[in-house]
Amino acid sequence: MKESVMNELKKYIKPGSHGHLVGIGGVSMSPLAIVLHDAGVKISGSDINDSDAVKSMRAMGMDIKIGHSAENIAGADYLIRTAAAHDDNPEIKAARDAGIPVFERAEAWGFIMRNYENALCISGTHGKTTTTSMATHILMSARRDPTVMIGGVLPMIKSGYRVGKGDTIILESCEYFNSFLSFSPTIAVILNIDTDHLDFFKDIEDIKSSFRQFALLVPEKTGHVIVNADDKNAVDAIAGIERDVITFSATTKNADVYADNIECHDKHSSFDIYYKGELFTHVVLNVPGRHNIVDALAATCGAICLGVSPEAVTDGLLSFSGAGRRFEFKGTYAGADVYDDYAHHPGELKALLDSALNLGYNRVIVAFQPHTYTRTKALFDDFVAQLKRPDRVMLAEIYAAREKNTIGISSKDIADKIDGAKYFKTFDELENELRSIAQPGDLIITVGAGDVYKVGEKLVK
Repeated sequence: MKESVMNELKKYIKPGSHGHLVGIGGVSMSPLAIVLHDAGVKISGSDINDSDAVKSMRAMGMDIKIGHSAENIAGADYLIRTAAAHDDNPEIKAARDAGIPVFERAEAWGFIMRNYENALCISGTHGKTTTTSMATHILMSARRDPTVMIGGVLPMIKSGYRVGKGDTIILESCEYFNSFLSFSPTIAVILNIDTDHLDFFKDIEDIKSSFRQFALLVPEKTGHVIVNADDKNAVDAIAGIERDVITFSATTKNADVYADNIECHDKHSSFDIYYKGELFTHVVLNVPGRHNIVDALAATCGAICLGVSPEAVTDGLLSFSGAGRRFEFKGTYAGADVYDDYAHHPGELKALLDSALNLGYNRVIVAFQPHTYTRTKALFDDFVAQLKRPDRVMLAEIYAAREKNTIGISSKDIADKIDGAKYFKTFDELENELRSIAQPGDLIITVGAGDVYKVGEKLVK
């Protein structure tokens, strides 16, 4: 983060100041509000919808309004906004007109991180939520009482965040809009680098450059950069940087941390973890797939940098049973097991299907909802290649998220390229099709970062 921004934040964010958070109910805004509140900052806020998070913060004494209005910022010394609040938001506009500074959410988190001795920031195109969740389990097993910010719900903490009293903060760190460049990591993890978010980045070289800048945020003498030795783009991105680099691998013994004696079973795996050529610990992982072994190695690297014991790593990973929407079991219908997964990139689809197709089910049926028009167009052929692999595939219409369909693309375009694939305009039609074909021995997976999970939940309800 630019020191000028840091100095501004230092001037404003302090005990007794009044901060107003626009979009306070968001997954990373609500823990931000709680951390600031606990530090003695007076917090007010606004959001479009009421929620359990909003009710909980009101109970702590925060003044939170539903709906956005210029009057909501009365008395505020500064605003912090979610990425979804744009300059035309009435509260942002009123603050600008009044000369009240407006900070970004990522900038505020970056400032807060500097109050922790350890900031473990986990980045990568895929696997961030799972790895951050695994690291949380490990640090909780080690009784380090971490503050945590995850991009999904972790069953152990029944939330996507927790505010601890320890000296460590663990954050899922996203590259989109270079938001992680506002962070202050002492340990930066790079899981992988793939082509994505091409509505912001120019190309893969632009993406690699962003991750390199992220790694360079780590303090030169005391920090650590953790990199997946099996991912060429990640290795390229940090080549030659003057930092302590720790590599991990699930395929080679040339890395600092590697897995050996891997045994993959139906829904779990076991393996030994070696560090610097010596046995560090043995792990049993209660989630399937080699991609989860990779994520566990990354989380272990973070634990090693933090001085966590091998026993806490073993116990933490053993207790991990998955994060919300990451191959999450939803129930059964007509004898078929129904799962949900957040995969929305061809690389994530590949990892999911590599695992699912080896679980011994009679058929693997995938109901996929692409996420954003730009991603669907940019990675179209890769999506088609992966979606040819299940026994049956069904396409829901593209989830727009932040975009408008100026490209003229549809999920039907994918379905037309795959023999036997079907396209459904509505979730009701998709649900009815699943009901009509489900059989004992089937694995049904709703897949995508949008709201396709609702189909599976209705199916098993």
